[in-house]
Amino acid sequence: MSENRKLAVRTGRKILEEVSSLSESRNMKTYPVGGFVRDLILGKEGTDIDFVVEGDAIQLAEAFRKQYRSGKVVTYPRFGTAMLQYKNYKLEFVSARSEHYDPLSRKPSVQKADLTSDLSRRDFTINTLAIEISPENFGRLIDIFGGLRDIEVKIIRTPLDPVITFSDDPLRIMRAIRFATVLDFEIEEKTFRAIIETRDRLKIISQERITEEFRKMLLAYRPSRGLDLMKETGLLDIILPELTLMTGVEQRDDYHHKDVFYHTLQVLDNISQKTDKFELRLAALFHDVAKPQTKRFIEGTGWTFHGHEDLGARMVGQIGKRMRLPIQTIKYIQKLVRLHLRPMQLVDESVTDSAIRRLMVDAGEELDDLMMLCRADITSKNPRKVERYHTNFDRVEKKMKEVEEKDKLRNFKLAIDGNTIMEALGIPPGPTVGRIKQEIKDAVLDGKISNDEEACYNYLMKIKD
Repeated sequence: MSENRKLAVRTGRKILEEVSSLSESRNMKTYPVGGFVRDLILGKEGTDIDFVVEGDAIQLAEAFRKQYRSGKVVTYPRFGTAMLQYKNYKLEFVSARSEHYDPLSRKPSVQKADLTSDLSRRDFTINTLAIEISPENFGRLIDIFGGLRDIEVKIIRTPLDPVITFSDDPLRIMRAIRFATVLDFEIEEKTFRAIIETRDRLKIISQERITEEFRKMLLAYRPSRGLDLMKETGLLDIILPELTLMTGVEQRDDYHHKDVFYHTLQVLDNISQKTDKFELRLAALFHDVAKPQTKRFIEGTGWTFHGHEDLGARMVGQIGKRMRLPIQTIKYIQKLVRLHLRPMQLVDESVTDSAIRRLMVDAGEELDDLMMLCRADITSKNPRKVERYHTNFDRVEKKMKEVEEKDKLRNFKLAIDGNTIMEALGIPPGPTVGRIKQEIKDAVLDGKISNDEEACYNYLMKIKD
């Protein structure tokens, strides 16, 4: 049905009027739909606009490009879809269609249809909303499946049978979790049960698409909600089983929660209040991933997890490859996981400049991110303990600043390289070169010699035998 309610479009109004004028000149009806309309109701106006066209969407997009000199039109004829960039807007035109899915694929067969049929094929009621853009009815809301009410009561619900909706396109399972997390909505009970019933269908979805939905979920204000929903529905067992293993793993209750899984979710939320950097949020998610494998009970001490940082870094390599993460992202997360315990080891007043230097050199450009992760890792419920740990990190950062001012270590590079060592000693490439270079580097970091070419060369001559 059509609502009497009209939505105000401000920044993008001119574009919608241009699309409307072009459509009417070609006897087509065109409607903005989906996320753009949903966000208007939520008080936001986006720059990605999807249009449903009762007519030839590709033809309309080409006409728009020609008349308004937009960017190149990218077309997908099989789906009657065309995309283009116009100013700072991303516009997508889709011919109204119905879809039928093969059980073994998420690619549907497509038939032309009207607006109602097109909206019914969409994932959730909150995305089935449309508005009119004709001059006489500009902004009038079209709500056939109760999407407005579901937004008002904060519900994620499918317009049709959720089992069919998720079976047809299993990626919608992850989208349900993502929308519930990002919008802070509840998943309606029947829809929730359907996620559990159809979750194994996710196996036909490419990992890249799953990871992209996971990325959007992790960038929510409170991403722990999404991880909790994934755990409740069994999706975590399928996508990140390593995290499921952390559930119920107890640890010493000093500056952590007792349960490693829920401690990790708290760390994730803590760091999410400080940064929108996806890679850093992932590091928070994986920083204790190896605790289940390294758990040992020591009488008088309790549960320990010796070496979990090193094993965790290796596990991140495997997880990152499975998630199809870029190599540089994997290496970044591995570095932070490997180093996340080091700053806490430097809180003692007697710690040497040498130990501070080593951490700064090892962390390099990621030092600030490492310290942010360490502070997020404090999840004690005892305010005095929290204050004490933050004071300790303040002390470590003060020492780092003092050493940095003296040594300029943030972008440390040894003044002598492997070629110089080989040439001076007349030796071929091999592990000996690396060992000697490390020995020189240790001497610099320990303050025995300065990091200049002459001092490093003289030290090389001293230790060569």
